[in-house]
Amino acid sequence: MKILAFDIGGTNIKYALCNENFVITDKHTIPTEAHKGGQHLVKKVISIIEEYDHIDRVAISTAGQVDSKNGIVVYSTGNIPYYTGMMVKKIIENKTGIPTFVENDVNAFALGEAQFGAAKGESNFLCLTYGTGIGGALYLDNKLYKGMGSSAGEFGHMITHAGGKQCNCGGEGCYECYASTSALIKAVNKGVCADMDGFQVFAKENFQKPEIRSVIDKWIDEIIIGLVNLIYIFNPPLIVIGGGIMNEGYIIDLIDRKIYNMLMENFRGVNIVRSKLGSDAALLGVAAEAAKL
Repeated sequence: MKILAFDIGGTNIKYALCNENFVITDKHTIPTEAHKGGQHLVKKVISIIEEYDHIDRVAISTAGQVDSKNGIVVYSTGNIPYYTGMMVKKIIENKTGIPTFVENDVNAFALGEAQFGAAKGESNFLCLTYGTGIGGALYLDNKLYKGMGSSAGEFGHMITHAGGKQCNCGGEGCYECYASTSALIKAVNKGVCADMDGFQVFAKENFQKPEIRSVIDKWIDEIIIGLVNLIYIFNPPLIVIGGGIMNEGYIIDLIDRKIYNMLMENFRGVNIVRSKLGSDAALLGVAAEAAKL
């Protein structure tokens, strides 16, 4: 079986081929151009599919809240305009004739980690990914918990600062306004009047500057606030965190040093780990589901 898998984020689209043994090859990354809207995005995906011969399944992990049964984006914030209501599965299948599976990106990440990665063998865990925003997924009793409208796990929009910063969801004080990678980059650049990305923030020559390290440490404290809330609500045995920024060992080390002292003793059994699969997690998660079609 030949599966073409996509992982659509607010900044980049990653795509790759995956076979029946779930070995990934031919990986590519291109800009999402999210500002051009959902219709442009789906056309872009179709144009990539049409470049390949003999594809048996299309698997799509995407930002936004997704009804995976019908392959519809039920809600998307302003990160991808005009994406809400997009019938992604139907559009792609009508255009290409290839059976297509669509899932929310962090749900896909959780499925990948559950089957092939850091959560393999776990029946209950939480996932969070830190990037343009913050995504979340709940894996309970060996399956994803989707909630009433296929929208559960929007951890990035829990309120951690009442009356705080305006969020693109329309709310104020959302977790992702303070603890996303975007929030870190904005805070660093504002503090030092620079124009750095996440990799540059953690580059040795910048990371060692006290004024930048101070911003990073405050940002990690914001990450911890959200994690503490989730631990008290769900009492999970495992939390898997992902996103490119989480490859920086300093982050998980500081979380480990601080968070357990902030928890009641009977909640300290939680294990907080980085993704084992990294950028392949969501690709593998949707590929495994697409293979079942």
